[in-house]
Amino acid sequence: MAQELSWDLIGERIRLSRISAGLSQGAMADRVGLERSMVSKLERGKRHVDAVELTRIARVLDYPLSHFLSSPPTVVSKRTPASDVGEEELDRSDYRTKALLSDWLRDVRQLVDEGVLQTRPLLRFPDSAKNADEARDAALWLRDELGRGTEPLDSLAEECERAGQFVAVVPLPQGADGASLVDGDVAVAVVNEHMEPGRRRSTAAHELGHLVLGDEFSSDVGGGVHASRQDREEVVNAFAAEFLLPRVKARQAVVRRNQEEVRHNLIRLSATYRVSWSLTVRQAMSEGNGRTGFWQEMTDRVPTMAEFRDVLGWKPQPDLSSIRVPPAYASAVMRALDDELITTTRAVEMMRGQVTPDEFDEE
Repeated sequence: MAQELSWDLIGERIRLSRISAGLSQGAMADRVGLERSMVSKLERGKRHVDAVELTRIARVLDYPLSHFLSSPPTVVSKRTPASDVGEEELDRSDYRTKALLSDWLRDVRQLVDEGVLQTRPLLRFPDSAKNADEARDAALWLRDELGRGTEPLDSLAEECERAGQFVAVVPLPQGADGASLVDGDVAVAVVNEHMEPGRRRSTAAHELGHLVLGDEFSSDVGGGVHASRQDREEVVNAFAAEFLLPRVKARQAVVRRNQEEVRHNLIRLSATYRVSWSLTVRQAMSEGNGRTGFWQEMTDRVPTMAEFRDVLGWKPQPDLSSIRVPPAYASAVMRALDDELITTTRAVEMMRGQVTPDEFDEE
């Protein structure tokens, strides 16, 4: 659990948050309505900040107030894509990602502590998973534990919740796909809302993989372990792909069929399992016979909307598109509101954009 901070540490949180927002002391002072010298003293812990000032600072820097009053827990996993983002911007991205993940944990914890949200046992693979094949075994084990067999997963947020991990879709900064952590009996993850829905789904499955596989690599670990971390990420990726679309289903789509039949069947799989075309092809390719040109052409021929309609007559609503928080959590927020444990404003905040104030009927 996060602990309350001293004035020195509150000042340091303000400083780091200002830097992550790309503001100088003078720029922040102008926006908050303080002298620059006052901001300098605040950041060095030489001057206490009152509630009104801290609220203005939080608003200007776009962080929740709680971010400045408690220390963050250790982040277990932080997934970042390959990009041209510079190291300084990645550092800012890292700081904000951890802050948003910590804020999500605090909200989940609040509902648990209020007794309106029940945690589930964290599902951990009982064996080790040191390579891709063992990771796929872990994914199939989890599907069996959840009673899903090899069928499509309707709501990944709900499946993660049933496995013990609460996933939220939040506006992470550039350079971050998602992140997750475990705090005692609570596991949480965040996924970047700026990504297209298929990638959100893959990232959520990836963060679930860190939980299920018992991953111990932290994004804070220093140099010397990069190769090991990369190897581990590839293992977790294998888990995520198998969890979303079991290879046995992809295998059935390609056996003894010509190219157009394979394509037709893979389009159906991609739509019904709600995964990206590239993931679908990779799952089928892993069971292929080395026809490199065949699979390259298959990868390059990304289906159009018309092809989805032709194959299915419809295209499923992308998962994690309009949904921002998992179902049990959303119900817990409403119970807390009904029991007057939180205000409407707080409920809207905790729902992370899934509802708006005018959707609540107030008397």
